[in-house]
Amino acid sequence: MPLSGPPLEEPVDLRNVLGQGLVSKPDEVALLSAEGGQTWRELDLASDRLAANMLVLGVRKGDRVASLMPNRNALVVHYLACLKAGFVATPLNYRYMPPEIDHALEVSEAAVLLAHAERDQDLAATRRVAALPLGVIRYGAGNGPGPRFEELIERAPRRQDIPAPSLADPAIIFFTSGSTGKPKGVTHTFETLGWLLAAWREGSETKANDVVLPGSSASHIGGFLLAFASLSAGARVLVARTFDGDELLPLLREHRPTILVMLPAALIDLVRDHAATRHDFASIRLCISGGDKVSAELEREFTDLAGFPIDESYGMTEIGISNLNPPSGTDKLGSVGTLNPGYQASIRNESGTELPVGAEGRLLVRSACNMIGYWQRPDATAETIENGWLDTGDVMMADDDGYMWFRGRKKQIIVHDGSNICPQEVEEALLEHAAVASAGVVGVHDLVHGENVRAYITLKEGATRPTSQELIRFARARVGYKAPEEIVVLDDMPLNATGKVDRVTLKRMAQARAGA
Repeated sequence: MPLSGPPLEEPVDLRNVLGQGLVSKPDEVALLSAEGGQTWRELDLASDRLAANMLVLGVRKGDRVASLMPNRNALVVHYLACLKAGFVATPLNYRYMPPEIDHALEVSEAAVLLAHAERDQDLAATRRVAALPLGVIRYGAGNGPGPRFEELIERAPRRQDIPAPSLADPAIIFFTSGSTGKPKGVTHTFETLGWLLAAWREGSETKANDVVLPGSSASHIGGFLLAFASLSAGARVLVARTFDGDELLPLLREHRPTILVMLPAALIDLVRDHAATRHDFASIRLCISGGDKVSAELEREFTDLAGFPIDESYGMTEIGISNLNPPSGTDKLGSVGTLNPGYQASIRNESGTELPVGAEGRLLVRSACNMIGYWQRPDATAETIENGWLDTGDVMMADDDGYMWFRGRKKQIIVHDGSNICPQEVEEALLEHAAVASAGVVGVHDLVHGENVRAYITLKEGATRPTSQELIRFARARVGYKAPEEIVVLDDMPLNATGKVDRVTLKRMAQARAGA
């Protein structure tokens, strides 16, 4: 039988996501960053004006409205306007360079782009931006050409009527990180996105008195989900412009968040910041990390500093966050927790047979939260979704209590002498070494063994450099035959668009080295 989370009663109404705060505390601060804050009433007015003025510019319901924005309050206002008017929000990763911008604009057939003026030079180097039907809305610009975001949220619009979207209309297109090819456009409707927010709000037990700090960009589903699920609950949201200690520690100290959610790579940097103290984390009732495996070393360092453990989660752009160690239940360290409300999961072998408790297999998820498909890619959609079940491509194991244990990406599993090796397990072992700051592990083709294990590492500042053999012996004492045969030290670890260790790039580096 498939595993099931608790039932979920109804989706969040995205067309009125500010409703609870507007009714109960309209003049309290809803959104706050180092740049300033906005009340619920001010957020509502700014997004109303933006939606109406964009309609005047010629944007219509169903048009894709792309954004190339750093993490700012303005990005949240932009999303609110899109949700109110039925524009399809299409966020682009702020790290995108001209070829990636062109790809996203081409796939989505965007009508208009909201972009920070500091990216003007990159936009000029693209093919697609000059051909956008409605051009570019610029943020942070002087008196240059085209409409300015700041004017659109201040100016009283010539028209006040904003047509309401329906639940079946597409609401947002998130681009995947492109780990298995060019990024695809994950499409959520007002209904699927509403269920997705409701599932997270219930699973994380977010309440109106919470102060939530999403430690990731709202251009990705994690940061977006955290911000909008929290707003729908009437909770205050803190916006971090960057995700380093210089930005996060003042937010922790001055505004005392109760919920902190960060990717593992950013969280371990924050924990290792020399200025961080236990008091900085004293207000937090729940620290959640996911998007990549939380290593045992990160768990240990965070617990030593903060005095409580990390709640690990699991999710992906196509399904939202399906798993979380329950805040009011048992936190099983190393597990990604139980299913959130509204989710079902099935762990199957390669032939599609469901596996018993304790067996490792491919994770499939069924939920009202699941995407409707990849934008303009019915072929890729059909490969991923069958009979309502979405194939995550991840290997998972469930225990007798319904807690699930991540075992790696199916496509990244290393097969050495017929045995499967999960890269994350080897990385965790290396991260326990006092000198290792980050680690990425890939398989390298070998005629005898199938694949050998190669580890790429960076070293902590000021650390004495260990020899490769010392690190291999250190890992072998912890993971046995899974230990790497080779260690390569890098100055900087490549990260993908969502801030995770970029194993695709590491694989290419390994292949290039083999070719050389």
